Amino acid sequence: MNFIDVFIAVVIDWIVGDPYWFPHPVIYIGKLINNLDKTMRKICNSDKELKITGGLIVLIVASITFFIPFSILWITRNNFWIHHILNILILWTTLAAKCLKTEAEKVYKSLKNKDIEDARIKLSYIVGRNTSELDENEIIRADIETVAENASDGVIAPLFYGIIGGGAFAMMYKGINTMDSMLGYMNEKYIHLGYFPAKVDDVFNYIPARLSGILMCFVAPVVKGNILNSFKIMIRDRKNHKSPNCAYPEAATAGAMGIEIGGTNVYFGKVVFKPTIGDKVNELSYEHIFNSIKIMYSSEILLLILCGILIFTLNRFF
Repeated sequence: MNFIDVFIAVVIDWIVGDPYWFPHPVIYIGKLINNLDKTMRKICNSDKELKITGGLIVLIVASITFFIPFSILWITRNNFWIHHILNILILWTTLAAKCLKTEAEKVYKSLKNKDIEDARIKLSYIVGRNTSELDENEIIRADIETVAENASDGVIAPLFYGIIGGGAFAMMYKGINTMDSMLGYMNEKYIHLGYFPAKVDDVFNYIPARLSGILMCFVAPVVKGNILNSFKIMIRDRKNHKSPNCAYPEAATAGAMGIEIGGTNVYFGKVVFKPTIGDKVNELSYEHIFNSIKIMYSSEILLLILCGILIFTLNRFF
């Protein structure tokens, strides 16, 4: 039944996405993390204390984001309809496929309309880098990288944890991932406080990132890509990123489309030099943004199909 809940949650996400009017749990998770950040800084007197405090923040956020939905589902476990409706709603709020598609397409449409200034503005809403001086190719590259990375963080990973442990596991992952996106920067402000949030997020994304890359390689034909070549690029370039996880989905996406991404970016005024990912077989085009979205959705569908087959087989024989 949990897999059916997951499937329904995915369909709701495809149709509804993240409505602006909806009080999304991530908003409150973000407020919790922000308050913890401010509070802990007031009581810490050294870098070592900040680092330890970062570990405490991880425990607090992970505990709250797990036990609140777990308690709700536990209390309603004997009421079939209420229990599963709540599980579906919790799972839905952890998925971000339509939201990611919508935001990425805004950049795509601006570029298609030759409005590079608007494309820079739209891109700035979904990336951490400075977009004010990016040219068209850099905008396309940034948008594709964001879709590929967040296809793992915002789609495959919550699905993975949701299939394993329902809404409570998926929400705990969402809390950890949100914490990393807010505190996990290796800059002067967060290098100590954000150490444990970043490391824990790396651990939780270890399997989903690699799973995402594998799924993306297998769906390469939906964008006229080659499965074997996608695997070759992913394996070759899997370490071409400061994150131990991000290069897997990014390299698989680049390999599927025969493009080159990665390279130098500016984050918060600091130039960050990164290796490139993929081969420059095709010149970057705004159409590649749309193709990266197709890869994301196709990977999500493939994961559901494979899990459905596995669960059906296990139920039949056991």
